[in-house]
Amino acid sequence: MGKALLRLVRADTRFELVAAASRSGSAIEGLVVPVFAAGELSRCPPFDVAIDFSLPGGFDAIVAECVRRSAVLVSGTTGLDERQRALLSEAGRTIPVLWASNFSIGVVVLEDLVLRASSALRQWQVEITETHHVHKRDAPSGTALTLANAARQGSGALPAIHSVREGEIVGEHVVRFSGPGESLELAHRATDRDVFTLGALEAAARLHGRPPGNWPLSTLILG
Repeated sequence: MGKALLRLVRADTRFELVAAASRSGSAIEGLVVPVFAAGELSRCPPFDVAIDFSLPGGFDAIVAECVRRSAVLVSGTTGLDERQRALLSEAGRTIPVLWASNFSIGVVVLEDLVLRASSALRQWQVEITETHHVHKRDAPSGTALTLANAARQGSGALPAIHSVREGEIVGEHVVRFSGPGESLELAHRATDRDVFTLGALEAAARLHGRPPGNWPLSTLILG
């Protein structure tokens, strides 16, 4: 995700890339802007928006730096613990914050559909199956948890989640509603990781200039 972000942001005229951050802080091939480690973020040149696709270990530092600079934070880091979620919520008191488990526009629409379907089919059983590449560390995926929460909001019941890790699958999420004598499936399949980066860039562009708060991606995308 980091490599895709660095490639696509430089092609997007709405943005000017001023710095990057990595675990080691070492130079990145083909990148002319400075690269910093998580502990060196205070040395970054001025910035208006930070887009974070990292790991929980580097999350606290970027949140603190955005709060210190009154900068917008857009994050897609998953696997956060309760303390880090509280940290994100607290940051929204002073800066515009957007966290999403998945920045695909299709997943935003899927979440809305799951909420509406579960509200209409309250007595039906709901199950979610998420499939990702073998390198993905967290299970269930953040997207599956988001979809499960949407189903819970609609029906009052939390669905079961099944996680599969195989091959190099970018990401598949299938929500199955089972009722007497019939079933309904809502599915999203990502075939290119660029869709997540493009969604994050779109979210960052729309969030810039907004007042402080914890903004849902659906609000920015669906209005």
